[in-house]
Amino acid sequence: MPKNYVLIIVLLLLQIPFPGFIAGAAGDKNGCIERERQALLKFKEGIIDEYGVLSSWGGEEEKRDCCNWRGVGCDNITGHVNSLNLHSSPLYEHYFTPLAGKVSDSLLELQHLNYLDLSLNNFDESIMHFIGSLSSLRYLNLSYNLFTVTIPYQLKNLSRLQSLDLSYSFDASVENLGWLSHLSCLEHLDLSGSNLSEVNDWLQVVTNLPRLKDLRLNQCRLTDRIPSPLSFMNSSKFLAVLHLSNNNLSSAIYPWLYNFSNSLVDLDLSGNQLQGLVPDGFRNMGALTNLVLSRNQLEGGIPRSIGEMCGLHTLDLCHNNLTGKLSDLTRNLYGRTESSLEILRLCQNQLHGSMTDIARFSSLRELDISNNQLNGSIPESIGFLSKLDCLDVSFNSLQGLVSGGHFSNLSKLKHLDLSNNSLVLRFKSDWDPAFQLNNIRLGSCHLGPCFPKWLRTQINVRLLDISSANISDIVPNWFWNLLPKLAFLNLSHNLMRGSLPDFSSVDAVDDTFPGFDLSFNRFEGLLPAFPCNTASLILSNNLFSGPISHICNIAGETLSFLDLSDNLLTGQLPNCFMNWSTLAVLNLASNNLSGEIPSSVGSLFSLQTLSLNNNSLYGELPMSLKNCTMLKFLDLGRNQLSGEIPAWIGESLSSLMFLSLQSNEFNGSIPLHLCQLTNLRILDLSQNTISGAIPKCLNNLTAMVLKEAETIIYNLYFTSIRGGAIFSGRYYINKAWVRWKGRDYECFTAYTIMETCLFPVFGWIMGILYCPKIFYLWRSSVSSVFVDCCYIGMPVVGARFNAIAGFLIKVEERMHK
Repeated sequence: MPKNYVLIIVLLLLQIPFPGFIAGAAGDKNGCIERERQALLKFKEGIIDEYGVLSSWGGEEEKRDCCNWRGVGCDNITGHVNSLNLHSSPLYEHYFTPLAGKVSDSLLELQHLNYLDLSLNNFDESIMHFIGSLSSLRYLNLSYNLFTVTIPYQLKNLSRLQSLDLSYSFDASVENLGWLSHLSCLEHLDLSGSNLSEVNDWLQVVTNLPRLKDLRLNQCRLTDRIPSPLSFMNSSKFLAVLHLSNNNLSSAIYPWLYNFSNSLVDLDLSGNQLQGLVPDGFRNMGALTNLVLSRNQLEGGIPRSIGEMCGLHTLDLCHNNLTGKLSDLTRNLYGRTESSLEILRLCQNQLHGSMTDIARFSSLRELDISNNQLNGSIPESIGFLSKLDCLDVSFNSLQGLVSGGHFSNLSKLKHLDLSNNSLVLRFKSDWDPAFQLNNIRLGSCHLGPCFPKWLRTQINVRLLDISSANISDIVPNWFWNLLPKLAFLNLSHNLMRGSLPDFSSVDAVDDTFPGFDLSFNRFEGLLPAFPCNTASLILSNNLFSGPISHICNIAGETLSFLDLSDNLLTGQLPNCFMNWSTLAVLNLASNNLSGEIPSSVGSLFSLQTLSLNNNSLYGELPMSLKNCTMLKFLDLGRNQLSGEIPAWIGESLSSLMFLSLQSNEFNGSIPLHLCQLTNLRILDLSQNTISGAIPKCLNNLTAMVLKEAETIIYNLYFTSIRGGAIFSGRYYINKAWVRWKGRDYECFTAYTIMETCLFPVFGWIMGILYCPKIFYLWRSSVSSVFVDCCYIGMPVVGARFNAIAGFLIKVEERMHK
């Protein structure tokens, strides 16, 4: 054997520790160093582990090797613990398994620790006392822990750090970033969510990090106070990723950006205060592939300089004030950009014209031109975009026919949104599309009158919205076979018929939070079983009958909306409300329900809307209802409820904006405590047997005369699916009956437009156009007194009032002489 081969073998043998050496260094034959194992066990003692994340950690013989514990990494040669990765893992989207408690300083025993990830947990601030002593760290991630202290200055001691992520963890304001100047090895920095509004020199600090490649300062309240002069002598020549979204940056930031023209690859300035035209300076950023300028105040169009960029893959200009014809904007995207562009987002602008000239972007994977003023038809040439994964043209004025030819080559299409246009979809009965869609949004498109048969071919659908589609057909049995994979189903506002199958199997796939909106159809029969983890259930305005006890099968803590109103349901209210702590809306109005309101309704701590109007409920209001302190809309009218009006309504339900107890059997006097409802817009106590004087303090309810609703409540019912693939939400609109001049009128309370009321009156609303005080109209010969207060402020004939404070007080008082 040649001598050089022998030398190589000897050198290799010297690199391999003998088993006895490992056992001696580690303290046992498994390779885990005893001192470090004890340090980790002491760390575990201070941890609150509700989900058993650290169940593999222990002192038992079979668990002695700490290198095999979850989240622990060791050096393959020395056995020293060099990494600790305990970031919270998602069970499913938005639901994690966090650790909590105190972080022990026993971690200081891990002197070779170079990787520490404690993100997405609920640890306290104890780690801040010694974090600067973990001097071997090269990677540190403490993001999403919500510490109440400021970022510790001691981080300056971690001079070896290459990656630092403190995003969305520190509430306290940061006054100084000087410690960053000591971290000259830093390549990745994320301080998103930190309050840096008081840091005037942030630009200078980050500019002087010589190795920085990735900088993320999203939602930091940054302003572009650019020091003069600003030195770039020690600035990074490698900065590739720059995310500064959701700050207060203006167009003054552009010159600073241009200093990184040769290195920037990914630039996100969305959600700032950029104004004026899209600048030409981006043409010099030869490496830029992703440009995100959405949610600003940019005007005009897309400059030709964008088309001159070498390899632009993503262009996002959504939510700006861009104007002009779509074809004029896209015409400037020529040359290399025309062939390289993969994602084009122009949604929420003021673009008009037709969709011509789109097919030439042959590499497009995503096209979003929704919420504009586009008209004309969808060209069949859209089918040439063979790489298209997502197509969204919703909320425009598009019209015309859409046929199978439009989708002939779109085999990769996964997300299709044609909703809220005037499109007519006509496909051959045997059409078998090339795609398999995950999201289908065709609301307000004309699909009917027959149920679309091509849906039978779509076996991967997670979200389906075919609402307001002019379908007047029996839902075929094959359709219900899609249910196990559906996370959100919207069939509302059609004339579909038939009975519903068992829905309980829907929760069998991917830990979904399924949502259902089947309202405004002709479905009949008994209510079926629904998944235990249902997020929203809207079945109003159908012909369902029988008891509602099946809804108690929904036992998870995910239900946010339940609307079974305007059906033929009978029986008593179920006593299972204690299972729905997240319920925001409960509407069982206009059925044939009877019995008393169960006390478990007081367990609905998140409830904002409760409507039991127009049933046959009796008895007194349960005192537990006062626990529902978030209530804004309470309608118990047109029942047989009795007893005195509880004083605790005014004491505990201070958020109420609508209160109707009309057409019941309440007696006694009006409690003075109702005057504490300072947010109240509508109060209706008419058609009861109330006696005594009307409290003068009702004139304190000044919210009734506001010219516009100052409080806007956003109640979205939504569904989440593992991996964040799906989100669907719709605004919920409350509906109530208000008695006016002896007649009942329907009043709609939208949670985006606070009040929308229909008062079919003629000419001027006579009487009170402004109501700083309550007006008393005493008629001694009649046994009732009406107190009417309504702000309208305009002559109307059957008018619809949108957010103009159509507010009303109605009180009927029985007088006895």
